[in-house]
Amino acid sequence: MAQKDNLQEESSTFSNFIQAAGVILGISYPVLALSTGFRAVFQLIEGETINAPWLTLLGAIFYLTATIGFFKRAVWAWRLSVGILLLESTFTLVIGVLSFTHPDLVGRNVWQFFGRDYGYLPLIQPLLGLAWLFNRQIMLKYGIVKDV
Repeated sequence: MAQKDNLQEESSTFSNFIQAAGVILGISYPVLALSTGFRAVFQLIEGETINAPWLTLLGAIFYLTATIGFFKRAVWAWRLSVGILLLESTFTLVIGVLSFTHPDLVGRNVWQFFGRDYGYLPLIQPLLGLAWLFNRQIMLKYGIVKDV
């Protein structure tokens, strides 16, 4: 009986963690979208000529689009967010590496040095978001899997 109680307590703790992760993502993604959007506009006004403003603007669009999946409970929103988070992870890794090997090609943007200017959130957030979206509890809420 004690083992069953421990399993229920662990399940409840994990469930609470998953819910907290969703709240954190639901707050942090729009904030990151806003901050990167403002940075892109500033870079464009400042007249930066390399790719940095466009990469930062693309990041803002990714963050804003991914946010939809954290709020809208529909299969299409789940799929959209998974796709965007995979793209975001790819861009973070590719641009992060290029910022060391070809810094003049990428300039200062949201993904430079794996998101260092943003506390490495561009590297961590999409991975946390994917883990959250692929959690069984969350997939049930979106209708991706059926409860058996």
